[in-house]
Amino acid sequence: MNFRLAKTPDINNILALQEKYLITNIPESEKSQGFVTTPFTVEHIKFEITQDCVFVAETDTKIVAYVFVGTWDFFSQWKIFALMAEKLDTLKFENKALDKTTSFQYGPICIDTDYRGQGLFEQLFETMRKTLNKRFSVGVTFINKLNKRSFEAHTKKLGLIVVDEFSFNQNEYYTLAFCTDKTIIK
Repeated sequence: MNFRLAKTPDINNILALQEKYLITNIPESEKSQGFVTTPFTVEHIKFEITQDCVFVAETDTKIVAYVFVGTWDFFSQWKIFALMAEKLDTLKFENKALDKTTSFQYGPICIDTDYRGQGLFEQLFETMRKTLNKRFSVGVTFINKLNKRSFEAHTKKLGLIVVDEFSFNQNEYYTLAFCTDKTIIK
């Protein structure tokens, strides 16, 4: 398994994985296994690749997982992230105020079901964390309260901390944070 920054030739494989697990494309009965809610376009992915903000896990030539990250300016084009960015400076993490300069938006992360439970989640996260530690001190994300699998994985396996809860479009969410200077893989 290779964990690395995404490249332009990866775009179609990233889009295929996104479409497979996008909340609007999976049956209700499969949502308990996890889903992604943010649909990225080719243009979004191209831009994020130029910013070193897309990470992938691949076997031979198949992309089996991805994680997107980015600045609040980039993510604020979606209303849910704009709401989070507005609230950011009212939140504290590890006794420090959060802000748009020293923090970044982490996620979504998506792993093909055939490769779950094999440590990819932690390895992909760790690759991303080490890379972004040079630019940011804190990562922030949100998880839909219906996505219990993602919440458990992020809080139990990675140790992310809930710093807020909010409502958006008749859904309930957790806001979580983590320090980029703390290794999660022992």
